[in-house]
Amino acid sequence: MASLISCSIDLSKVSEGVLKDGKYLQITIAVNDKTEFNHNAGIFFSQSKEDREGGVAREYIGNGRVIWTDGKVSVAEPFEAVEKTPATKGKKLPLAK
Repeated sequence: MASLISCSIDLSKVSEGVLKDGKYLQITIAVNDKTEFNHNAGIFFSQSKEDREGGVAREYIGNGRVIWTDGKVSVAEPFEAVEKTPATKGKKLPLAK
């Protein structure tokens, strides 16, 4: 484990229309180099590539702070989608070890 971040989300900013598949909230957490008002992390709705490239402003919904780190944060490996076939449809993917 490389870091723990304690966060709070303003649920009044979350409407059903922003939920993916009606139940998943896609968020992004940005960890900043500077601490301001005891926080160094911002939480906002995830944006599409088109929104980012089009300059659409981030909608912040919360903040937080790093509460522990070993200084080793790594980028996650890209996920390769599994094509749904009759053999895989409805089956759960194995958990990562």
